[in-house]
Amino acid sequence: MLGSSKSKRIDTKTTDTLIGGSTICEGKIMSEASLRIEGQLHGDIECAGDITIGENAVVQSNILARDVIIAGKVKGNIQTKGKLIVTSSGVLVGNIDVRSFIIQEGGIFQGSSAMQIAAISDKGGKVIDAQAHKQQKNEQQAASGGN
Repeated sequence: MLGSSKSKRIDTKTTDTLIGGSTICEGKIMSEASLRIEGQLHGDIECAGDITIGENAVVQSNILARDVIIAGKVKGNIQTKGKLIVTSSGVLVGNIDVRSFIIQEGGIFQGSSAMQIAAISDKGGKVIDAQAHKQQKNEQQAASGGN
């Protein structure tokens, strides 16, 4: 249905694009759905979905995505809204800015990392630092007569 006037909602959880093992791709990629790379890619990626880098893949790219799984080789900076996983066969050379970072035994990461702090924790409580928490607890004890 090319040229259809109805806009189709894209599911960011499905893999929309596959770069095969025998493919070499150069240039910027922008995608609303998820992306899987098994070949070679030289160019930046902006993806609303997830990105999976296969075991034999070689990627030179700055990556912006929801979640990223690396089983191959990546050289470039990565920014995720969710988690970054480097598997036991994965190699990442570059800086990361992620919410969650998992590296399996045998995986390689060379670079610097920054982790985003959520305003509210997973259990619904507010995130506060330990010193502020201790001060708040002391104030509550003083107000209740020290008991």
